[in-house]
Amino acid sequence: QVQLVESGGGLVQAGGSLRLSCAASGRTFSNYAMGWFRQAPGKERVFVAAISWSGGITGYADSVKGRLTISRDNAKNTVYLQMNSLKPEDTAVYYCAASMGRAYYTTANQYAYWGQGTQVTVSS
Repeated sequence: QVQLVESGGGLVQAGGSLRLSCAASGRTFSNYAMGWFRQAPGKERVFVAAISWSGGITGYADSVKGRLTISRDNAKNTVYLQMNSLKPEDTAVYYCAASMGRAYYTTANQYAYWGQGTQVTVSS
């Protein structure tokens, strides 16, 4: 069992930045690939970014490439999402997720553990 707690969300103006954190507890964090997903009101949860267990491989949704960066610190059991040049369409609840696999994964059903989410609101 892995417990995930997100933090760092908030209200920011368009063009601004936020850094989300996801702290993991329970089993060995480095055994898990990690991902970030988001869900806007009335829409499905969608993939944002993912990172392999070692941090050596990352992947991004086309809509966030060049603006968002995923990273992890296995010594701190934490995964991060640095969000720059934010747009109003980035407004959503952001969830981190953990998968037992070693690569990175882009679909929600590949992740077994989820956090409770953190709200990001970007004003125009």
